[in-house]
Amino acid sequence: MKKVGIMGGTFNPIHMGHLIIAEKAREQFQLDEILFIPCGVPYMKDNKEVLSGEIRAEMTKLAIEENPFFDISMMEVEKEGNTYTYETLNRLHDKNPNTEFYFILGADSLWAVEDWKEPEKIFAGCHILAAVRDNKTSEDMEKQVAYLKEKYGASIFLLQTNRIEISSSMIRETVRDGKSIRYLVPVAVYDYIIKNKLYKAVE
Repeated sequence: MKKVGIMGGTFNPIHMGHLIIAEKAREQFQLDEILFIPCGVPYMKDNKEVLSGEIRAEMTKLAIEENPFFDISMMEVEKEGNTYTYETLNRLHDKNPNTEFYFILGADSLWAVEDWKEPEKIFAGCHILAAVRDNKTSEDMEKQVAYLKEKYGASIFLLQTNRIEISSSMIRETVRDGKSIRYLVPVAVYDYIIKNKLYKAVE
């Protein structure tokens, strides 16, 4: 079966941390490709700070264009109303019945996923690849993985990555403070943010 990694997120904006984690997942689990899926309306976030799906998707396209193993899906951006991970997984399975999906997320999401809509359907629809970040220790993560496996029968693997202390909120704040975000985002994304004065960027 084809093995496809899913990198979902708001990508407001996409940054080097996203790309590094995606590439590590592809390498460690021998994935055939990584599918980046910018969300449409993020129902669990304050939408005041979230740029339009089209703009976030354009930055994602620019970020991944040089990697032949990376692709983008507009399925959530083009969907009206809220977007839910379990629905996205169902649609992907319907279109790709001979594909195994590996959903890539950060360590913090291992604790948040039970608050997502229909978490049991998410675990049933994919393997989870969790990357260490924030202040979570390996012991903390192993306990949470064991808990989710016991409760939901989840298939969860830990990604071996260095801690990547970059976040989209940090990038937005840095831009608002008039400081440089070079090397935090790909060059093409940096140029796009500056050119379009996103997040109040001024060159």
